[in-house]
Amino acid sequence: MSMPLLLACLLLAACAHRPAASLQELPPLRLSPASLGQTISVQQRLHFSFGAQQRELDALLEVDGHEVRLLVLALGQSGVRLRWDGRELQQQRAPWLPPAVRGERVLDDLQFVRWPAEAIRAALPEGWQLQQSPGVRTLLHGGTAWLVATELSPQRVRLENLAEGYRLEIESADGETQ
Repeated sequence: MSMPLLLACLLLAACAHRPAASLQELPPLRLSPASLGQTISVQQRLHFSFGAQQRELDALLEVDGHEVRLLVLALGQSGVRLRWDGRELQQQRAPWLPPAVRGERVLDDLQFVRWPAEAIRAALPEGWQLQQSPGVRTLLHGGTAWLVATELSPQRVRLENLAEGYRLEIESADGETQ
């Protein structure tokens, strides 16, 4: 195994750590691409934090009325390619990618941060609520917050997954088209 590939494996393994048992199973969103209501094409830097561990990945995101496409890169190598057409999630995963990196969770995090609150609320099962105030979006169950997205600036959002114990900061490059 080459050194860049080995480093990428270690990076993603550290980023993908998932507790053996989540504190709370988060509901899947699986929102249609059209329900976003806009077209997006953006390059992003992803900053993952798991306890004291921190890692960075790059991502390319495109959304139109028909499909969500996401490419996640580690050290310049493709780790995950996702395509979501509103019915089927297609994933292409690098052989070195740890099984804990789940395309379904990546899609749900993306949709929680970017999709309109009304679309998210319509997809939530009974017992779940979405609260939104200026710059903050919170997913609650039984009065407890399990997922929180905070807008830090127009180009930067922090997502805290309290159910699975990680934090993700998404920094969009200038030139985002909507």
